Amino acid sequence: QVQLVESGGGLVQAGGSLRLSCAASGSIFRLNARGWYRQVPGKPRELVATITSGGSTNYADSVKGRFTMSRDNVKNTVYLQMNNLKPEDTARYYCNADIWYSSDYFSSDLWGQGTQVTVSS
Repeated sequence: QVQLVESGGGLVQAGGSLRLSCAASGSIFRLNARGWYRQVPGKPRELVATITSGGSTNYADSVKGRFTMSRDNVKNTVYLQMNNLKPEDTARYYCNADIWYSSDYFSSDLWGQGTQVTVSS
């Protein structure tokens, strides 16, 4: 079964940057990204960024001006560029998307396993 796979997390010092990627684990027709979320153990998953079909993006106030969500429709990949990272950005980051297997068959509201981002002070 094709799954969403996030990558690009890691350990970075405060002020540093990371770029997260989200793609399908196999061949698909189209990836329809919904957003990036993050979660800290013991706390609810929170919205980081969303993107519309037209490409408009929205961000949580805590990341505005530092994070940028984008997509590559040719590569069927979604990105989250994170700059000026802060210790409070430490979390597991998840991609949320729909996967189109063909022009008329899709699975909606899928989640990957996440990728850990740790920002040291």
